[in-house]
Amino acid sequence: MDTEKLIKELNFKATRSSGAGGQHVNKVSSKIELFFDLENSLEFSEEEKLLLLKNLATRLTKENVLLLTCDESRSQHKNKELVIQRFLELIKLSLIIPKKRRPTKPSKASIKRKAENKKKTSVKKALRKKPGLE
Repeated sequence: MDTEKLIKELNFKATRSSGAGGQHVNKVSSKIELFFDLENSLEFSEEEKLLLLKNLATRLTKENVLLLTCDESRSQHKNKELVIQRFLELIKLSLIIPKKRRPTKPSKASIKRKAENKKKTSVKKALRKKPGLE
């Protein structure tokens, strides 16, 4: 995955941000919205696209466009850097294929230890009871 080519596929839109800034916030478009069209991307193979579609399903629009926003900073350039960094990290994490879980059986020694501990616990609790009237 070439990050330079991937960044060229991104679309950005600057909008007015909310939050601190007084009158300045009403005049300046510092919030950045990042749009990434996953289906029309040339950077990923079909298998990678399917993996990304599966892993990013909750974050994609109906047209399979990933939308990220950033309005943390009062600077448009800083917000753009932050949203690109977040996007690249998200893509990197979404491309990781999890290892298959292999079911294992408990060892005979661990089964024996568990049985002994259960027996000790039951004896301990039995000693706490009031003696019967027999």
